[in-house]
Amino acid sequence: MCRCRLIDTPPLALYIHIPWCRRKCPYCDFNSHSLHGGIPETAYVERLLQDLAQETTALFPPPPLTSLFIGGGTPSLLSGEAIARLLRGVRNRIKLPIDAEITLEANPGTVDAQRLAAYRQAGVNRLSIGAQSLSAQHLERIARIHGPEDIRSAVHQARRAGFENLNLDLMYGLPEQSLTQACRDLEQALALEPEHISYYQLTLEPNTAFHRTPPPLPDQDLIADMRLQGTAMLTSKGLEPYEVSAYASVERRCRHNLNYWRFGDYLGIGAGAHGKLTFPAQQRIQRRWKLRDPVAYLHPANRDRLVSGQQTLSETDLILEFALNALRLPEGFDAPLFEHRTGLPFPRIAARVDAARSAGLLAPEPEPQIRPTELGHRFLDDLLQYFVPN
Repeated sequence: MCRCRLIDTPPLALYIHIPWCRRKCPYCDFNSHSLHGGIPETAYVERLLQDLAQETTALFPPPPLTSLFIGGGTPSLLSGEAIARLLRGVRNRIKLPIDAEITLEANPGTVDAQRLAAYRQAGVNRLSIGAQSLSAQHLERIARIHGPEDIRSAVHQARRAGFENLNLDLMYGLPEQSLTQACRDLEQALALEPEHISYYQLTLEPNTAFHRTPPPLPDQDLIADMRLQGTAMLTSKGLEPYEVSAYASVERRCRHNLNYWRFGDYLGIGAGAHGKLTFPAQQRIQRRWKLRDPVAYLHPANRDRLVSGQQTLSETDLILEFALNALRLPEGFDAPLFEHRTGLPFPRIAARVDAARSAGLLAPEPEPQIRPTELGHRFLDDLLQYFVPN
């Protein structure tokens, strides 16, 4: 148990995990499962709401949610009726303000005009479209089930359904991708005029098909050029970087993800979902996670045993996890935010901050904000090493 000075709870968000995909992507290390047959959406929505009811018993009373994010997997495999029933159930159990950000992840090729209109009518007000690339060649190389026209169709149909806040996920550093191809990809994505673009590097994660059989990827210098050129293209269109891989105007920044990066609290429901909660009365911050296997998660015997594990964060856990999140932001953090969100006095990390400043990875004093330099952002893993327990 760390020596904490937790005073109150941070903002609270809700993450809902939908674990099924039509096909598992070779680079994906999320808890996703290839679909064999139909989704048991009625049973799954019912279990999600039971899960939420169990989670909120720990909160007296639960504070209003700042945001809600339905991720996966492929949430857009669920019908509009299922999403409406889910959101009604959430509102019956916890306050979801009328202006709360409600995001749903959708994959091109899994949505049509009717489904998108039903999502919007149900209360979803932000759509995150998993484009990944607008090149037919590269979509095939990463085994996506859609083509470029499916992406354009999804965006146009979303606009007609009334969505005014769209994110496009786009990757660079794809197999055998050139700088010209990466820029062309981004150019086509920008032509669709999304309010937000998540522009991130393809990485080979353990326990994925690409990790077992790596494809030929661009070298690190070329990948760095893709990032720099991409950032210049995005900012020229008014999409400013506000996190390592997130670009948007100030009013369209993803509130849900900002809550993660600022070390806020969140409930996690669904197969494999993770949550983090702060308990000032007990002076502890706890993580908990749910059964990963959807079959086990839905099994009647596990109705009251959905939690797979939990952990009270130690002082070293808190320091590292706070840094892992907050240093992804260009503005970093200040001492009051660190103390408020971790319950630890800032001197606990002062020597680490000074060492990272000396290495040129954090902005120098007397600036009060502990923020990464351009070098620190480029070599974020090196910066984070200063916050790893000795």
